[in-house]
Amino acid sequence: MKKQCCILAIFLAITLQGFVQNFAQWRGPLRDGKYEETNLLKSWPPGGPALLWKTEEIGNGYASPTLTSDRLYIAGEIDSVGYLFAFDHQGKLIWKSSYGKEWVVSYQGARGAPTVEGNLIYVCSGLGNLTCFESKKGMKVWSVDMKKDLHGRFTLFGHAESSLVDGDKVFLVPGGTDTSVVALNRYTGKIVWVCKAHNEVPGYNSPYLIRLKNRHIVVTFTAYSMLGIDAATGELLWTHDQDNIPVAERKPGNGDTHSNTVYYERGFIYYIAGDGNCAVKLQLSDDGKQITQVWRNKAIDNYMGGFVKVGNNIYTCLSEKRQLKCLDAATGMAVDSLKCGAGSIIWADSMLYYYNQRGEMNLVNPGPKNMIIEGTFKITAGTKEHFSHPVISHGVLYIRHGKALMAYDIRK
Repeated sequence: MKKQCCILAIFLAITLQGFVQNFAQWRGPLRDGKYEETNLLKSWPPGGPALLWKTEEIGNGYASPTLTSDRLYIAGEIDSVGYLFAFDHQGKLIWKSSYGKEWVVSYQGARGAPTVEGNLIYVCSGLGNLTCFESKKGMKVWSVDMKKDLHGRFTLFGHAESSLVDGDKVFLVPGGTDTSVVALNRYTGKIVWVCKAHNEVPGYNSPYLIRLKNRHIVVTFTAYSMLGIDAATGELLWTHDQDNIPVAERKPGNGDTHSNTVYYERGFIYYIAGDGNCAVKLQLSDDGKQITQVWRNKAIDNYMGGFVKVGNNIYTCLSEKRQLKCLDAATGMAVDSLKCGAGSIIWADSMLYYYNQRGEMNLVNPGPKNMIIEGTFKITAGTKEHFSHPVISHGVLYIRHGKALMAYDIRK
């Protein structure tokens, strides 16, 4: 790392404390797909809620936006170059900064949602390169090349990691033979620790942080393993093998896509890896060193749409049968379904927001017994696949479709 970058990083860490502090990341404050918004519409008029603004200048990609108290950040690719864009909440572009080459091979464009911690922003490209920017003017603080600096390896469809921060560390999954998962100093980009794990390429996953009394645990996927790693030391605590594909048949694109971030609650880890073990509930020991499988539902094949747990219910999708599904969290059994396509899901103010791959945005009332659609509209602006996850902030629903980003007023 260049000397001037280190000096700049230290300077920023000290001097930027006077600015407004912000924290925002992938799928909400806790990475669980739940947004603590209130006073939102319980049904939508024909045609959907009012469009506040839209832009078609963010380039190619599937990365969701990240919102702070006064800014919106989103990544996109234009002419093979990746950019981080900063908008105000009215859709006015404040700045855009390049973070270098972006993924242009298969499903070209940006993947990872930016992570904001204080006045620093972290964005991971489809090539697996991690860049840190300061938020005021978009000045680059430091960057690491996943392949050159960390011996990383490319996946078939590009890196799809939204950076996780814990204290003074930011984590990355290069998937190298000797650098499966690494922790970097988030102010300088220097390596803090390396976890070799099982010599597997990345699993398209955005890590999750479990906060126990005596330790923090980073949970993420490589191609055929879910890993639990001590966030302070890099020690591999446990592994949950994705055993759906025999070892002899494992190759890029065959059972190695595990894009859904896990969730932890009251001693239990929930995950849905549709290209792996499907829906699983694990019990975590009090010291965080052991896991025990509670149940597994092999019929839940959602590999990229996310899931939310609300009370004793888990809401997710089926990729092949193209349904929205409700599972009992105690047993893993399906208790309700709704035929509204395969898609991505979030939750706010007692309602589900379901953006399917046909481009339909659905408002779903989970109901006491049965899910009911309370409004739907079609996303017509934008390009390519409808893979992005929606975001809610300050009563506004944000949807990205390729080059287009739209903001809808969903307040009562």
